[in-house]
Amino acid sequence: MSQFENLAVVILAAGLGTRMKSEFPKVLHEAAGRPLVEHVIRAAQRLKPEKIIVVIGHGANLMRQRLAHTGVEFVEQKQQLGTGHALLQCQESLEGFKGQVMVLNGDGPLLRFESLKAFAGSQADDTGMSLMICEVENPFGLGRIIRLNDGSVSKIVEEKDASPQEKAMKEVNPGIYLFNSQVFKLAQKLNNQNAAGEYYITDLVDIYIKAGFKVNPFKIADEREVLGVNNRKQLAEIETILRWRIRDQWLLSGVTMIDPASVYIDDEVVLEPDTIIHPNVHLKGKTVIHRGVTIPPNVIIDNSSINTDRLITPFSVIKDLGPEESKA
Repeated sequence: MSQFENLAVVILAAGLGTRMKSEFPKVLHEAAGRPLVEHVIRAAQRLKPEKIIVVIGHGANLMRQRLAHTGVEFVEQKQQLGTGHALLQCQESLEGFKGQVMVLNGDGPLLRFESLKAFAGSQADDTGMSLMICEVENPFGLGRIIRLNDGSVSKIVEEKDASPQEKAMKEVNPGIYLFNSQVFKLAQKLNNQNAAGEYYITDLVDIYIKAGFKVNPFKIADEREVLGVNNRKQLAEIETILRWRIRDQWLLSGVTMIDPASVYIDDEVVLEPDTIIHPNVHLKGKTVIHRGVTIPPNVIIDNSSINTDRLITPFSVIKDLGPEESKA
């Protein structure tokens, strides 16, 4: 049963990401052992929405192959004509759906389930639209949020169009939205009369207001949650944050790490309490380290279940080892 029966989630993941300087789709680049977009999918799945749709474009076949195990639905945006155009590609798949539509970015793997849950529950079914906003220290390059006296959003001003006063504002739009059931009807009013010739999802703010709806801000406190990836430097920054989240989770669950900063633990790894991990250890894939096992320094363990440390020596590389083998 759905936790949010009246919710569908659309994840925008059609772009190539030219600043990554790669022929590989941007959202399939990995952080903490998973593609960026898979982190987003996993957070959305915990909402238990009625449907999750991933909008794909560049590398569509590869995207289907790499993400087939997630069980999401794919919609292909054959021409990349903007974020609003990407959303419109989902209209047929959501024909007859009367609930709310949440839109997420496939290159934003840091958004926590708890934040998505609060966002999904923040808007009654037909009250209009909401957008997640965040106050950042350096808003350069980001769309600024302009509010009305009642606190609702009146418009989003892009950096290039902002006045000096607007550029000084620090509330920004990270591109995460919640729309009521009128979204596809209202999205028909989007146009591409702009320099890029694209259909912008941000134009729905004005369209909703003119249709008599309010646009509600949902403020998120931690700006790191809405960080996206546009280049390899940002990918490395995201990787660092995800790795620390994973370390912190296991440290608080009864695992000892002699030098946490030198330990790399992929997202699917499971560690039981009283595990001790020495420096320069990398645990990869679906590895399980059972209670009481000590991993010595400079060890790589990949997709293995370890019941005993008797066979593990410093500088070991262990791959695809089952639990019975590790007892030998």
